[in-house]
Amino acid sequence: MKKKFLVLALTLIVVLSAASAAFGEGKTIVYWSMWSDAEPQAIVIKEAIEAYEAESGNTVDIQFKGRTGIREGLQAALDAGTVIDLFDEDIDRVNVQWGAYTMDLEELVKSSNYEETAIAGLMAAAREVAGGTLKSIPYQPNLFEVFYNAEIFAEAGVETVPTTWEEFVAAAEKIKDAGYVPFTSDDAYIIGNYGYQLARYIGVDGVKKVVDEGLWAETPEALLAAQDYAMMAEKGLLSETFGTAAWPTNQNGEFALGEAAMYLNGSWLPNEVKDLTGDDFSWGCFAYPAVPNGKTGLDAANFGAQVFAINAKSEVAPEAFAIIEKITKGEYDLKLSTESVGIPADTTNTEWPEKLTAVRPVMESLMVRFPWSAGIENNPDMTPLIKENFQKLCTGAIDAQTFVDNLEAASGK
Repeated sequence: MKKKFLVLALTLIVVLSAASAAFGEGKTIVYWSMWSDAEPQAIVIKEAIEAYEAESGNTVDIQFKGRTGIREGLQAALDAGTVIDLFDEDIDRVNVQWGAYTMDLEELVKSSNYEETAIAGLMAAAREVAGGTLKSIPYQPNLFEVFYNAEIFAEAGVETVPTTWEEFVAAAEKIKDAGYVPFTSDDAYIIGNYGYQLARYIGVDGVKKVVDEGLWAETPEALLAAQDYAMMAEKGLLSETFGTAAWPTNQNGEFALGEAAMYLNGSWLPNEVKDLTGDDFSWGCFAYPAVPNGKTGLDAANFGAQVFAINAKSEVAPEAFAIIEKITKGEYDLKLSTESVGIPADTTNTEWPEKLTAVRPVMESLMVRFPWSAGIENNPDMTPLIKENFQKLCTGAIDAQTFVDNLEAASGK
């Protein structure tokens, strides 16, 4: 009996020792996150990582840097040789600004059959922006289109969403007559209005050519797009503070409080203002309108996602990819969508948040991807000047010709 007990005890010791050794040999993955630790995305990601740690025996050193922290600190840290295995930010920033630091993920994706339940258009966008090779994994999909208050539309008698610039102006006039602000913006997003309008006329490549080569006077559509917004300002169809409000003044003010009808913004907007709008706000979304004889139509807009990337020098790439899978698939992707009022990245998560119901058909109709602001911010030296002059245009301080002349002169060619 004693001998039998001794054998069982020794067996138990061996089993426990093996388990302890397995966990003791677990790997550490360092993850720098774009989220601040109090944001809903961070809270869900923490839960997903805790589940991953429990299942794998590995440890994740997660550092919530926030947008400013990661944008200002990641590249310097990577250059200094800091161990960072996994990081995230928006699709363009990761693949363009930090693309040299990212790992080719094609084999990891293929071996895990990851794309079977991924959004094909977003995976294609991730490859395109990285030059044809997959170097990032999208999550938290988003788009940048016109959001509107459906109750104001109904009260003003706007029965269908505008699809052309002419219809957009007509809808704005009805909204003004009903006593509401037709169209609002803040300084964080204002330049995107001009970018979209110009891209409708000449396409993104045309927009980039104008801002990179200073072809303001040589491009008739640059003046035409400016005239379109000057007309809106003259008719009182823009918010009185369209050209002066600092974000989030009008977002959290006249739009969220039901005084303004339309706002060019991202699909993150309902989440950002949910504490102000409550559950009764009637959310609408439509594609930025088409212009006469334009090169792009309603199927073209800025859409994308936040993306995960793995450091090209990481020694724990499979483990880092497993973390990506944990966050972007199944339970935790659904929870991210629910808690952040965001679009799910896993196609098996078919339920979207109610506040994004109107976003879904717009998202599913998009075929042509604009970069941020449709390329109007492609030249960093010119961006502040374009913004400043467009703000002046929208307040009536300058006319459309002066807008073009000022930017032509500033281009220095």
